[in-house]
Amino acid sequence: MATPPLNALRAFEAVARLGSFRAAAEVLFVTQSAVSHQIRNIEEWLGQPLFEREGNRTRLLPHAVELARSLSVSLTEIDAACHRARAAPASQALVIAAIPSVAMCWLIPRLSRFRAAHPDIEFRIVYAMHGRDINFQDVHLAFVFAPEAPRIAGIASGFFLSGESAPVCSPTLLQRLGDGAGNAAELIALGLLHDGETSGWKTWLQEIGHDAGGPLPGATFEDFNLLRAAALSGQGVALCPLAMVQPDLQSGSLVQLSDHTISYGSDYYLLSTDTAAPLLARQAQVFRDWAMAERDRPLGVPAPDRPGGRSPETGALRPS
Repeated sequence: MATPPLNALRAFEAVARLGSFRAAAEVLFVTQSAVSHQIRNIEEWLGQPLFEREGNRTRLLPHAVELARSLSVSLTEIDAACHRARAAPASQALVIAAIPSVAMCWLIPRLSRFRAAHPDIEFRIVYAMHGRDINFQDVHLAFVFAPEAPRIAGIASGFFLSGESAPVCSPTLLQRLGDGAGNAAELIALGLLHDGETSGWKTWLQEIGHDAGGPLPGATFEDFNLLRAAALSGQGVALCPLAMVQPDLQSGSLVQLSDHTISYGSDYYLLSTDTAAPLLARQAQVFRDWAMAERDRPLGVPAPDRPGGRSPETGALRPS
């Protein structure tokens, strides 16, 4: 059976949508007689009329109403698909969204490893803002911080890194404690740095048996990257996710003061879409596999545990 005449279907949809042959002719940039010819063409193909004609007036028959509705949806989708294809670049890059902490502390420092292992994969890094929805029509993978694995239709979600946090500060600041082991009061005296609010520090102090009492002193920072910068510059002690400051601890730029950690109730997850084009889907899987293998690997050359490491005394401060 021959395919339906597409030009005739478009003419019919325009007549049905606009309510007249004349209006359809104007939007299609053809004559009214040309529209009438196309309508006769599709009626002959269907083997039945589409309009009930009463003098100069026409009315859609019931089966024609359903056909017009389906055509309107289909033509809209075709139009949108053509515009997307026209706007798409010749070579698409893998788009990876990451919340700022993951982008700055984990992902970007490791990208040279990915490029060395997969020089043929082009990628683009964009921010994923915490608490905002991600448009997975434009993003292929995303690193997020959430209470549990996000459940989104068409999106694979997997645990990536723990959000467990511990007190850290710069070695220079820690020297103020001298040789003493220190306690919670001395830690507070070093200056507390807060990530958005003071509840994290209150919970941590309570868990090690210290009643913080009233409001806690210390500067508050809007996001983790600001908090980390303040800790690195020796401005105080910060509760930081160990997964994000692991390079700083490894290099000695920061010192972990206690093995007692606190969970803010969220962890890091890696999301990926399963609706990407085949090539991008394969590249996304390559990146996902690389990230999962890389997540616990130190930035420098892997090394065994340091001999004579720091004493893991829960809740106790560690001198440098």
